[in-house]
Amino acid sequence: MLALTVAASITALTACGGGSGNNTAQNADFGSEPTGTLKIWGFNNADDVGTSRLDYAAEQLEGVDIEQDNGSFDAQKFTALAASNGLPDAVQMDRNFVGTYAAKGLLMSLDECYSENDVDPDEAYYPQVIDDVTYDGKVYAVPQFYQPPAIMLNMRVLNAAGVSPDAFDTSNREGLLAAIQTLYKESGGNPTTLGFDPRVPGQAGIWLLGNGGQIMDEDGKPTLDDPANIDAVEFMKQMMDAQGGYAKIKSFIDSFDMFGDNNQFVADQVAAELIEQWYVNVVATTAPNVEISAVPFRDKDGNPFTVASGTAFVIPKGAKNPAAACAWALNLTSTDGWMAAGEARAANIEKEEGRLNTGLFTGSPEADQMIREEFVGSTGIPGFDEAINTYYEVASEGKSFGISAAGQEIQTELQNAITAALLGEKSPEEAMADGQAAALRAWETTTGENSE
Repeated sequence: MLALTVAASITALTACGGGSGNNTAQNADFGSEPTGTLKIWGFNNADDVGTSRLDYAAEQLEGVDIEQDNGSFDAQKFTALAASNGLPDAVQMDRNFVGTYAAKGLLMSLDECYSENDVDPDEAYYPQVIDDVTYDGKVYAVPQFYQPPAIMLNMRVLNAAGVSPDAFDTSNREGLLAAIQTLYKESGGNPTTLGFDPRVPGQAGIWLLGNGGQIMDEDGKPTLDDPANIDAVEFMKQMMDAQGGYAKIKSFIDSFDMFGDNNQFVADQVAAELIEQWYVNVVATTAPNVEISAVPFRDKDGNPFTVASGTAFVIPKGAKNPAAACAWALNLTSTDGWMAAGEARAANIEKEEGRLNTGLFTGSPEADQMIREEFVGSTGIPGFDEAINTYYEVASEGKSFGISAAGQEIQTELQNAITAALLGEKSPEEAMADGQAAALRAWETTTGENSE
């Protein structure tokens, strides 16, 4: 239902009009002193990392009255508020949405927001992170967080089977499949231990890009039927079929206590898993009961590789207080803001015996390094130290998925196509061709361009 809701919302946006974000007038004095009331939306379920930065940003905006809607971002709600000119001054959303709303003229370009506040986005953020929010040559958001995927290893399972971490080299398909088959266990035809959970279709993007494919071109036009993409999907299916098939694997994964005391690494339900950095922090709560390490995902040439993902803050067209919104978002994601978060997280960790500091990944290489140097020492557990180091080291190797006027719909069609291929409902070539046709229709509808 989520995919349908998102697609319907974006279609509705097209009907709302708006036109090109570059052609719609923008009246905002980003260099003025922030005053008045600032309305923000989307900062939901803030933990110590969030609340400490919210407090820091509020302190920098003395005299600004901040009103906060803590609800999660909702595409239909955004559409409705945009149509009634009722959007707040700043909104947090997944970076996949930024291109769509920028193309419809619903977001302000933030180039002047950055320049008036002496922030160079190309220096302040990882290039792949700022690429996520740069549409038609203009920056439309202030990014926060960067969660690079890597391969987390269950060393207890690997050691018992005599499998080396080197076997999880994603550029060596034959060797990887052999390791998967060695480590895979089943009972009554159903999985009990996965040799490798590649997190597909959700993490399909890293497999496509790492294989030399692309999801969209430089203009945002979908490219799902790229031959390199089809080749990657064929290998995804091989991995699934080597472990009982996608349907059984999905049912097994759905049973995981992913955030609990009996998570898949405690229960030895996986030997390895492709997963983002934040999960190291989850597994750290069960450190006495796991033996983990990590290795980087590798591209087809054997080089460490990862992809960018995360959220961002946008300022809608029609915002009543853009100057305060700009200052607030920049303060929230400044090195000082992130260091406040690092300090708060470290203080809370010290209060809980056995809790580990696995670091923060902010979207800013400078902030990441400062937090690592100040707060992230050795955990005293070699495997966790190896995992933490792997994620820090791979962060600089990331690549953006691209940005498009139909970005979210392209992602939806990609997920649908890969699911059909993994289930065997269509061949990988047929599935990606059908996905491309649907994504292309969405892109043409959104942009008003004809690909022929």
